[in-house]
Amino acid sequence: MAKLALQVEVRSRQGLMFEGELFALSSFNKTGPFDVLPTHTNFITMIKDKLTLRRQDGRTEEINVADGVMMVEGNKVKVFLGITKT
Repeated sequence: MAKLALQVEVRSRQGLMFEGELFALSSFNKTGPFDVLPTHTNFITMIKDKLTLRRQDGRTEEINVADGVMMVEGNKVKVFLGITKT
């Protein structure tokens, strides 16, 4: 049986930072830390602090986040970083 995966895109003002399949991702919003796993409820949230990408093989990668937006729909996740001008 194949593992369920999230199809994830992470973009910044400079362009595409990550595109591919992940087991999960984690971040922070105004209520605290949260995780997104396959079959997660659809939602949109502002994110801050960091974004942790969790790959199918167990490897993780962290991206520092000043601000951003995460949109989850089905098993597709789009993240837009650096949305406010400084």
